[in-house]
Amino acid sequence: MTDQTSKKPIAWGGFYELSKPRLSLLSVITALIGYLAALPNHNWSLVFHFVVGTALCAAGAAALNQWWERGPDSVMERTLNRPLPSGQVTPYSALVFGLALSVVGSVQLYFGANPLAGILGTATILSYVLIYTPMKKVTRWATEIGAIPGAIPPLIGWAAAEGTITTLGWILFAMLTVWQIPHFMAIAWLYRDDYKRGGFPMLSVVDKNGNRVARWSLINTCILLPISLLPIILGYCQWIYGVFAIIFGLWFLKHTIAFVNPEDRNASAKKLFLNSIIYLPAVLFSLVIDRWILG
Repeated sequence: MTDQTSKKPIAWGGFYELSKPRLSLLSVITALIGYLAALPNHNWSLVFHFVVGTALCAAGAAALNQWWERGPDSVMERTLNRPLPSGQVTPYSALVFGLALSVVGSVQLYFGANPLAGILGTATILSYVLIYTPMKKVTRWATEIGAIPGAIPPLIGWAAAEGTITTLGWILFAMLTVWQIPHFMAIAWLYRDDYKRGGFPMLSVVDKNGNRVARWSLINTCILLPISLLPIILGYCQWIYGVFAIIFGLWFLKHTIAFVNPEDRNASAKKLFLNSIIYLPAVLFSLVIDRWILG
């Protein structure tokens, strides 16, 4: 079987990579966190539809993002082997693939879960592809803009569980939004030369010595800590979540403070990135456990 545009055998592995499976998995996990934190009644059909729908929306948005950025991706070392720059998938095929996943995912959320979940899934795709992606070429604030669609999946899960979004759902959204800033600042600093070659005016590109990057990471971590304690303050969680939120929050803060040190910024950026990956599941899963055991 061949792709009619390229007349070459279809590289199915290329389509799989086009969906950014690890990033899509993160979207599914955070959506599940939102669903479980809402303490829903068990409905496996609903779970199936919102999980698959969220995965398809995330994969569709990732494919469309890569279709849009295929030019810059072809000149950056970290993206040279992606499906489009490497020629595994043609631009036309990537566009059709991304649109198909996005439509099917949104429809599945709308009818399989509920209309609010479907609207949020569509909003994730549109804000990621039509706002965040083009803004990356325009402003250094694109990272902050992109944090919004990146934080919507927990709301999808919450909406699937309740048909509405209550205070704890918005707290999860705020946590994930703010967490993304130090997480992506670490990545942006490590790959600043690549982003410069790609023509992205990110903060790590315009900030030559990295002081602003590090300070902005620290500021957002300091904002994240009190937000992460709101579930305890407002009575949504008890000591299990409190212990994890405080310990891992201070541990995350320690690595963000280390990032401010200009003498070892590259090494501290790597550690900050790795610890940001540890922080998020540790705190979010402890919240769910607390809610199910003590809630």
